[in-house]
Amino acid sequence: MPELTWAGKYNEEGRKAAPLRVALPFQTVETVNESTQDRQRSLDLFTTGRNAEWRDRLIWGDKKYVLPALLGEFAGKVDLIYIDPPFATGQNFSLPVSVGDAGFVKEPSMIETKAYRDTWGVSEEDRRQGVTQIDRYLRWFYETAVLFRELLARQGSLYVHIGPNVNHLVRACLDEVFGVENFRAEIIWKRTTAHSDVGQGARHLGRVHDYLLLYTASAEFVWHQPRVEHDETYTASHYALAEPGTGRRYQLDNLTGPGGAAKGNPSYEVLGVTRYWRYSREKMAQLMAEGRIVQPSAGAVPRYKRYLDEMEGAPLGTVWTDINAVNSQAREDSGYPTQKPEALLERILTMSSEEGQLVLDCFAGSGTTAVVAERLGRRWVACDLSRFAIHTTRKRLLSTAGVRPFVVQNLGKYERQLWQAAEFGEKAEARTRAYRRFILELYKAKPIEGYAWLHGLKQGRLVHVGTVDAPVTVGDVKQVATEFGKAMGTGRDAPTIKAADILGWDFAFELNELARQTANRAGIDVRFWQIPREVLDKRVVEQGDVRFFELAALSVDVARRGRNVTLSLKDFVIPPGDVPDEVQRAITDWSQWIDYWAVDWDNKGDTFHNQWQSYRSRKQPTLEKSAKHEYVGSGRYQVVVKVIDILGNDTTKTLKVEVP
Repeated sequence: MPELTWAGKYNEEGRKAAPLRVALPFQTVETVNESTQDRQRSLDLFTTGRNAEWRDRLIWGDKKYVLPALLGEFAGKVDLIYIDPPFATGQNFSLPVSVGDAGFVKEPSMIETKAYRDTWGVSEEDRRQGVTQIDRYLRWFYETAVLFRELLARQGSLYVHIGPNVNHLVRACLDEVFGVENFRAEIIWKRTTAHSDVGQGARHLGRVHDYLLLYTASAEFVWHQPRVEHDETYTASHYALAEPGTGRRYQLDNLTGPGGAAKGNPSYEVLGVTRYWRYSREKMAQLMAEGRIVQPSAGAVPRYKRYLDEMEGAPLGTVWTDINAVNSQAREDSGYPTQKPEALLERILTMSSEEGQLVLDCFAGSGTTAVVAERLGRRWVACDLSRFAIHTTRKRLLSTAGVRPFVVQNLGKYERQLWQAAEFGEKAEARTRAYRRFILELYKAKPIEGYAWLHGLKQGRLVHVGTVDAPVTVGDVKQVATEFGKAMGTGRDAPTIKAADILGWDFAFELNELARQTANRAGIDVRFWQIPREVLDKRVVEQGDVRFFELAALSVDVARRGRNVTLSLKDFVIPPGDVPDEVQRAITDWSQWIDYWAVDWDNKGDTFHNQWQSYRSRKQPTLEKSAKHEYVGSGRYQVVVKVIDILGNDTTKTLKVEVP
């Protein structure tokens, strides 16, 4: 068959380039909506080597790494995949964010919006080699489709939601991966009636539709024929009669048996007319008694009265005009720019999956697939590269009535270790030095030598770069403080002020407050900065979009009466350098910085166990500032509070509670 080719499809040996197949282990960073009893049972099963109960999974990570990591557990087991990937349009997306009654728009240059834009850009080296944006897109899509094919169960289906600009190319890729024989439908979804893209001087027709490409793993796929109401033209012509009194519309249908005696149809007299009939004498008598047999005129052949409201509807076709896009006034609107309507996903999941089956969406976005799968009783795995997408999905799931326990996962240090080895080589010492220099360059700090814990200098402040495979701890800060004294006044790389910036991928729960106390005792002004995950993406680095965020400061009061404990948020401070001016002007109270907070009342030093949460939504824009809990037994408990601010960043605080 004809083949679509692109730069990079074949390697130097003439073989098709294979997708990355490094199976990294997932790390569970949060359990949500799980009772203490369920949590303990899961821990017991895990420690005895038995499989824990199923938990739906919300995964923060790049699908390049996530999909291969899923293969070990889910190869041949996924029943339905729906994806709504970027359309390679080059379009940028902004995110509206609420601040009390006001709001602002996060510009596309901020790192949280990375997943909403098309990142199929080409470097100068690509251009020199003739590689185009569409080459990049097709290589990425083809390799992703190969992994989808391996993940799908034999009866599974794949829906690819795509735009008109790349539909023909994507379909050619899918024909190659799944086989032309497994193409089932090209669905046109009319998402809008507006022609907002046709302005003054435009030379094209209004683009008002998307495509849904449906492929299956085999000929034995799950299928439930969807039906819709007949259109008014059809009902007016075919159901023109109305029942006196009730107004029920009906038509008169044929009662005679096709094929006559040859087909075994009975012959007898009805209302003076003898024919071969569709029904037995007994059934016909029942229909007569129910008033369902009508003789239009004397001597005419009797007819069957068929009511419109008893018909199951017309089989659904490939042009869908009955589902509207999500508008800003819709109940389900989350403010996410590419959000798809729940009705669209409900139709897809109902057509091509059954209760209890597994649904995958690796472009989760606002979480519509996970929300609908949850409501319809399907198991689900949803992932996205964007921190904001994960947060939006978590909030929507928590707003879903009866939501089952689920977990939030990432590939954490394992993904970073893979990246570090690929970028900086296999030799440990040289790799570590190159990694530190790379991070310092992005942070705009000067590398320094001769120290174990101090790695750079920026504006008179010493800089420590945390490792890729461990969180920054209080012990690390103590080492920095100890070594700081040796650096003061010792040469041209000495700090000019007693201050240090500590950069890390992850931070221990208790670090922010205890570590600051440690540094303060040494007379050092210490600040903690998050190394953004986006440094792993070469294209983002080349575009200059990497931005480090300083950890926020959270103040929480604890009150206890007997075994009842109340936590109250008292203050939350985001370093002003991280926040656009228009946002700062809109803030009138510190609590407006907080979009969501949750509490783990009995943390065991492991995963954050979300046992209580409060968050802003369109229905409930006000945030609760206090949380209450009654402990069953006495003891010393570790309580962890997690806050997610309006920029999508996490802040945690650890508290100790004594219960008599």
